Parts: sequence; C-alpha cells; structure tokens
Amino acid sequence: MSLLEALPRPQVSWRQWQPNSVLIFLACAMLAAIWLFDVVSVAPNRIVSGEGAGLIDAVGWLGALLVTSVIVTLVALALQPSRHGYQVALVGVLLLLLLMPFGLMVASNRLISGDTPGARLNMGMAYWCLLSFLLLCWVELRLRLVLLRRWTILLVLAVGLVWSLCATLGLEALALGQEFRARDAQFWRALREHITLVVVSVAISIGLGLSLTLLMRRYSKLQKSAFAILNFLQTIPSIALFGLMLGPLAWLAAQWPLLSQLGVSGIGWAPALIALVAYSLLPMVRNTYIALEQVSPDTLEAARGMGMRNSQRFWQVRLPLALPVLLEGVRITTVQAIGLTAVAALIGAGGLGSFIFQGLGQAAMDMVLLGALPILMLALMADAGLGALADVLRPRSDTARPGEIE
Repeated sequence: MSLLEALPRPQVSWRQWQPNSVLIFLACAMLAAIWLFDVVSVAPNRIVSGEGAGLIDAVGWLGALLVTSVIVTLVALALQPSRHGYQVALVGVLLLLLLMPFGLMVASNRLISGDTPGARLNMGMAYWCLLSFLLLCWVELRLRLVLLRRWTILLVLAVGLVWSLCATLGLEALALGQEFRARDAQFWRALREHITLVVVSVAISIGLGLSLTLLMRRYSKLQKSAFAILNFLQTIPSIALFGLMLGPLAWLAAQWPLLSQLGVSGIGWAPALIALVAYSLLPMVRNTYIALEQVSPDTLEAARGMGMRNSQRFWQVRLPLALPVLLEGVRITTVQAIGLTAVAALIGAGGLGSFIFQGLGQAAMDMVLLGALPILMLALMADAGLGALADVLRPRSDTARPGEIE
C-alpha cells in the first residue's frame, strides 16, 4: 500500500460540492454582457441615435474592476454553495443593484460635457442585461435562503429608494428622467387611471368569483359549464375582446342615455373594465374553489360537533383556513390585471399603456420605458405584498419551505 493510499481521506458530502449551475450561468452571462456590449450611450438630442460606450469608458478602470470582482466572487461562491456563501452572494447582488444608479452618474460626468446641455444618457444593452440577471440572481438566492417575503419587500424598497434619490439628485442627463420631467402631470394622471382600473376590476372579480364559487359548490352541475365558459373567455385575445365589445356597448349607450352619461361607450373605461373582469374570473374562481375544498373534513366535523351551524362553520372555520390559498388567487389576478390594463390604452381607457403605444408610434424607446417600468414595478410590489400577506395568514406549519442549504 502506498503512502497516499494510507492517508485518511476527508469525508465530504456531495451536497457541499454540488455547484449551483443557475448562479454560475447568470454570473457568466453578466460578465459576457458587460464586456461585450455597450453599457450606456450618449445622444446629442432626442432624435439622433446615441454613440455607445463600453464599461471602461463609462465608469473607468476602477469601476470596471469592482463590478467584475463582485461577479467573479459570485461564480466562486456558486462553485461551492453553502448557506454562508449564499448570504455573501446576496450581499454582492444587493451591492451591485445599489451601485448601478451611481454608475450612471459616473458615466454622465465622464461622457457628457458642459457645452452640450441637451445631451441624453441612455442605458445600453449591457446595463439592461446586468439588471435583469441580477434580479434573477436575487430570486435564486431568496429561494435558496428561504428569505421571508417581508424581508424581501424591505430590501426591494431600500434599493428602490436609492434609485429614486439618484434619479432625482444626480441623473438630470438620463433620457428616461428627461421624458418624465417633460410629462410629469400626464404620467401621474396615467398612473392613477391604471391603478384605479386594476383595483376596481380586481374588487369586482373577487365578489363575482366568490359568489360563483359558492354557487358551484351548492349546485355541482354548474361546475363543469362554469369552468368551460371561463376557460373560453381566457382564450380570447385581449384586443379581440375589446373589439367585440365596441358594437354592443355603443348600442347600449345609444339606447340608454343614462349609460352614456355615466361614460359607458364602445371605447373608454367600460370595455376595459369588462375585459379585465372577464380575464380575472378564471384564476379567481379556480383558486377560491380549490381553497374552500381543501379544508380538512375532520376540522369541519369537529366544528359541527361543537354545535356550529353551517353559516358559522363557513365564516369561522372554512373561510379563514382557505384564506391563504384564496389570497394566492387574488395575487395572480392582480398581477395579470396590471399587465392587461396596459392594453386598455388602445381603446382610450388611459393608463400607463398610453406611454408605451405613443413611444412605439414615435420610435421613442424612452417613452416606452416610461410606461413599461412602472407597470413592472407595480406588478412586483403587488406580487410581493400579497404573497407576504398570504404567508402571514398561513399556519406556521405550512410556511416551512424545502430547499434550504445548511
């Protein structure tokens, strides 16, 4: 027997050395993006296309070395994953997210001179790729660390606050900020219209969904036909549904002057609201039905043994136990409604989608982003907020999720 064979070998669990392929891929993609594509571009005005600048030209050698070092560290941590390593990786991802707006400020000072006051700084392909991959890394690390949603919300709000302060104080040359300052009153009005349509449509879908679910549970023959109709409505494209409602709503407004006075017509908020409710019913009814049916019969039988009537068992036992799953349906419905409301701008319903379609018509991508980014942020906040509320209401024994690596 040789000396090497006689030496004791350390016992290493295969889980310790199994690399995280998701993080490795995302980190390598970030490295490729920041070194192969333009990070920002500078244009003399809104019409002329900008001239791209790479990472070194935008933030200098020191900034490029810092970003590259953090990403390489992510790769090293992903090769030998552990809970402590994931925590360090999360700090690195947060650091890059917080530094990204400061990178725009540095690029603005380096690339835009004082004699070109109308120059505009645009975020390049590498910048958007880096932001997207960092958010995906955030999701992966949150799942690995089993991070509670409320902590996720606090961290996202902190990052958003830093970005907002940088955009207000030191990013006057950013093209997106210039578009906002030129249309700030129109933007806030569109944001109010967007949120109002979403809130009203979700509220109506909750009421209709709960009522329809109760009818389906009471009359079992109604279940098949109701789900068939809701599935059919879900398959109709949103623009086609808007077009189908133009004629009937215009005819109703002509026949009933009161409807016309209320603003009901073939275009505007009325067809948008009907379409949003129609699309929201299926996820709402399905989750509500599943939530009410999954309550343990033993629990209901115990409530019956305590002398509770049918109505008491429903309101005091079945509904509270079903509420976390029911809120998941509300979350899905809300996020879907936030996205679909953008399409409602095509029929004059207002909302943030108006900036998207105006920007597409004028080939102004900054105006498109002025409408698209708030929609994305609204969807993320609604998803995180309602998900956190569902986690709080869920029994503690059900909140433990697998996947945590010690």
